[in-house]
Amino acid sequence: MKNLIYPHESFQIIGAAFEVHNVLGSGFLESVYQEALGLELSTRNIPFEREKELNIMYKDKLLKKRFYADFVCFNNIIVELKAVAEILPEHRAQVLNYLKATQKPLGLLINFGESSLKFERYANTRPNSLNRELR
Repeated sequence: MKNLIYPHESFQIIGAAFEVHNVLGSGFLESVYQEALGLELSTRNIPFEREKELNIMYKDKLLKKRFYADFVCFNNIIVELKAVAEILPEHRAQVLNYLKATQKPLGLLINFGESSLKFERYANTRPNSLNRELR
């Protein structure tokens, strides 16, 4: 754990997510958690952009297709929210693809759909090399 990327900042984001889950519990749609987390991030003075448009490049050409991350916090941490029974491989792939496309250093996948909040951290430690960080 000593080599985590943005440990203080990710701790703040995850703390805000825990607060949202503690207040709302599970069972709501992802959009409800997204709105509530935006409010909580603001309350905690955590800088973020909501539904941040991500540009995708192919051989140095900008593609017309766009994706939108739920949040980009501290300008460097992609936060993707889910409200599902369990995190699936396609949810993980979504975060990994966002990191690859943006070259941001850290992605957080947060699931509000389980009885307790679940989160996973993904580090983009160098171009074209993504690793799930141990926590």
